[in-house]
Amino acid sequence: MAVKHSRFDRLLLSLNAVFLALAVLIVVVPLVYIVVASFMDPTVLLNQGLSFRFSDWTLDGYKKILENPAMLRGFGNAVLYSAAFAVVTVSVSIFAGYALSHAQLAGRRFFMTLFVVTMFFGGGLIPTYLLVKQLGMLNTVWAVIIPGAVNVWNIILSRTFFKGVPNELKEAANVDGASEAGIFFRIVLPLSKPIIFVLALYAFVGQWNSYFDAMIYLEDAKLHPLQLVLRSILIQNQAAPGMISDQLAMNELKRLSEMIKYSAIVISSLPLLVMYPFFQKYFEKGVLVGSLK
Repeated sequence: MAVKHSRFDRLLLSLNAVFLALAVLIVVVPLVYIVVASFMDPTVLLNQGLSFRFSDWTLDGYKKILENPAMLRGFGNAVLYSAAFAVVTVSVSIFAGYALSHAQLAGRRFFMTLFVVTMFFGGGLIPTYLLVKQLGMLNTVWAVIIPGAVNVWNIILSRTFFKGVPNELKEAANVDGASEAGIFFRIVLPLSKPIIFVLALYAFVGQWNSYFDAMIYLEDAKLHPLQLVLRSILIQNQAAPGMISDQLAMNELKRLSEMIKYSAIVISSLPLLVMYPFFQKYFEKGVLVGSLK
């Protein structure tokens, strides 16, 4: 049965379609530009713009990046840091959120207030650096993972999710003699896949895109993650015009910088683009359940 829409409904649907089309263009156009530009000859790109002729395409940008041994090492470090950070952050958030979701927890409001205060007030960069130094974590993997492992927003999100778990399940397990740990690991945790995947995705993406902490705490270049390696490559291939007297050398340097820039963006984005489709169903459900219940 066809639904009859009024003139106002048709106008509203038309406007929604226009806005959705604009939103898609805003997302797709930059993505297509970067991907195509990463395969193009920088000279053609700078002089003519995008070209979809394969004769104007080249893989020199990707070859230049992959020939750098620091790239593969940085990629492995980024995967290690992001995965470890996600495991630690999710573990802390899940355990803290589950404990705070219990009304019987003594001092629950005090702890929650203490956590929320840290969202608005922090020690600052210098005190944090001194603390990391005194703990002996400078130039170690832990300097990248531990300082930001406790995320208050993730704790609030997980606490809200656990409040939505039916108490009847916990009471039935308690009657059967299950301990609090048994209830959590055997009943609550299997039901928590949506929120776990959401928190893991947030943590992984945040750590993957981060380079500031590694730049401050890691002096050994062998420990640098991919984002910091890419930053170093781009900076090394840039210079002010006044620093180079040879115009040919300046043009080649500019060409090399353009060639590397777009290829580096594509390479650094690939893991997230590959990972998101597998997390999408959990992501949508976890965000809705964790934020609305």
